[in-house]
Amino acid sequence: MAREQLTVRGIVQGVGFRPFVYRLAGELALSGWIRNDGDGVTMELQGGGAALNGFAERLLAERPPLARIDQVQRLALPEDAACEGFAIRESSATGGGQAAIGADTCVCDACLSELFDPANRRYRYAFINCTDCGPRYTLVRHLPYDRAQTSMAGFPQCPACLAEYRNPLHRRFHAEPNACAHCGPELALLDADGPVAGDAVAETLKRLQDGEIIAIKGLGGFHLACDARNPAAVARLRQRKAREEKPLAIMATNSASLAGLARIDELSGRLLRSPQRPIALLPKTAGCDDALPGVAPDVAWLGVMLPYTPLHYLLFHEAAGRPDGTSWLAEPQPLLLVMTSANPHGEPLITRNEDARALLPALADAVLEHNRDIVTRCDDSVLRVGCHGHAQFLRRGRGYTPCAIGLSRGGPSVLALGAHLKNTLCLTRGSEAFLSQHIGDLDRVANCQALEAAAEHLQTLLSARPKFIAHDLHPDYFSSRLARNLAERLNIPALAVQHHHAHIAAILAEQQCDETVLGLALDGVGLGDDGGAWGGELLLVDGAHCQRLGHLATLALPGGDRATREPWRMAAAALHSWGDDENIAARFHDEAAAPQLAHWLNQGKALTRTSSLGRHFDAAAALLGIATRTSFEAQAAMRLEGLAERHGLPAKPPRLHRIDAANVLDLSPLLHRLADGLPPAEGAALFHACLIEALADWAARTARRHGLRRVVCGGGCLQNAILARGLHAALGRRGLSMLQARLVPAGDGGLALGQAWVAQRHFNP
Repeated sequence: MAREQLTVRGIVQGVGFRPFVYRLAGELALSGWIRNDGDGVTMELQGGGAALNGFAERLLAERPPLARIDQVQRLALPEDAACEGFAIRESSATGGGQAAIGADTCVCDACLSELFDPANRRYRYAFINCTDCGPRYTLVRHLPYDRAQTSMAGFPQCPACLAEYRNPLHRRFHAEPNACAHCGPELALLDADGPVAGDAVAETLKRLQDGEIIAIKGLGGFHLACDARNPAAVARLRQRKAREEKPLAIMATNSASLAGLARIDELSGRLLRSPQRPIALLPKTAGCDDALPGVAPDVAWLGVMLPYTPLHYLLFHEAAGRPDGTSWLAEPQPLLLVMTSANPHGEPLITRNEDARALLPALADAVLEHNRDIVTRCDDSVLRVGCHGHAQFLRRGRGYTPCAIGLSRGGPSVLALGAHLKNTLCLTRGSEAFLSQHIGDLDRVANCQALEAAAEHLQTLLSARPKFIAHDLHPDYFSSRLARNLAERLNIPALAVQHHHAHIAAILAEQQCDETVLGLALDGVGLGDDGGAWGGELLLVDGAHCQRLGHLATLALPGGDRATREPWRMAAAALHSWGDDENIAARFHDEAAAPQLAHWLNQGKALTRTSSLGRHFDAAAALLGIATRTSFEAQAAMRLEGLAERHGLPAKPPRLHRIDAANVLDLSPLLHRLADGLPPAEGAALFHACLIEALADWAARTARRHGLRRVVCGGGCLQNAILARGLHAALGRRGLSMLQARLVPAGDGGLALGQAWVAQRHFNP
């Protein structure tokens, strides 16, 4: 006989881990106990030595589907003659503060079988869940993960639910959101006249089919939903939300329901069906825009997700005529719903019923709410399949937050506050980094408040208080001001991290790479070390040290930030760069400011210049007549990419770039070629092909000079699939390996991770 204590760290709370251990201990005739605590789970086991070793092996091999085991510590103990049977003990707040909570996941197959079984007591119950599925992060307030620490605390379980909850052999043992129609949360549909009588799901579907816009409460916030096949409803949704042209995502029952709309390969299909259920960007078919007018205009991709809450499934079940069983879930279904975040333009996602009732009547005709509180707002994640079969994050949120990102080494806790756009924050604990859900652009007071709240919540949830703070180099970003205020309040050091250094560092962090690399940072804008507007940079990155080795030739930035919304201004700057000022007013005759802008450029009055690749994309789009003004960020670049994707890139593009002795890459020959009247699609394809070769030549020349073999490519421009694929191939042909973002967005949504990584190495070299 032997006895030992096991401490298991990772995602082991709220995922059925304790009942799994209970059953495994019974099979191996082991006695002892297990509990949740501040480390994860702790257990003591006593039995034969071979059985204990077998237990440790099976613990890793047979863990529950949502569990993640990061570490198992085994400690030998003296034998206890009084140890009999196996018990699941009450949770304890003791421990080293290493516990973690899993992300929200979609409803599992077992629960779906019950949901559509008329004989089951949870038939058509919109909040069905078990330890293998359902909400976690969005309803927990503190750890250990117990019902009293969640938004289910106010729902006492009925005798039938409580019996399941207390039965270690039941899949709902300590499923903290466990409930049924007798004791759990309830749905309510409200319109301008108040509560709507009748079945809330049936009435919601009827209204959607009648062309209404309905706000639907989900796991991390409200969605605005409408019939994706109804162009009038889609247009009305766009008008109400002030979302003129930005693509909308749709929800379909299954992959089969997307036939004729999008191309789905094996990896995309797995991504759609994964427990995380993100929005996946899929290549559109030729008939997509005719079938779904106004949903995703002028882009090559369609954002699609499958149902992930029981309520979503009930809407599709209702549309299918309430069939018994689950076989209908494999059949094509005609219902397609637009699902977009329910929030006034630019504001955070709405989570509270009171706010929905107050703010959404201007956007929605009715609100489908429920009385289970959302503790933490969390937008849908957005991904697409990148090069070599890896998914690429465009936005990281529900389904993935707050899952830890493993780091190559530990150290004191760092809180990083991100940048201004697409803000996220990051908190490190030991050798793990926890990136928050997408928070948004910090040009709204509500988003700034959301950042502060998220920082405090993540610290509380992880029981981690920072020893250092990191932020963007730009001193006037709200995130930078908040970082300095927190550092002063906590009496800890703060570090400003250059924007593009952080982009490259984020990739090094997630891929646990500690070597010196060549960084290729390509984005819209970030404050440079010299105070300039950078965005096309070659960097030597060695941990906390970063040196600029080259940059794109700068273009004038006429109007400053206004140029990001009016790409014709960047085209004018390009024309000016090769002395063609007299054609600015003629080419952009619809722009009243064009003559004056040409005069200012000629007089040298455009004081700001930028090396941004994002602004080169804008110039190219405007020179080709693809976009002269935009209604959302990167719209011009997305149109350019969409045309190039459909046209196909030339196999042997001409050399239309120059690299000078100072290692400055000049793309003006390429822009000059686009100004010659090329057809838009042909020009878009030529731009991408020549750009890829120019960047690869530039990087290869620099890498050889410094004896480097690895190029790390980051920044928002790497979310362009053509550019990412092309660079990977072009660098490979030149004998270089390329790293790019996989676990975090390549754009500003991953910056906080990079800031934290740099701060770790700066303060603890």
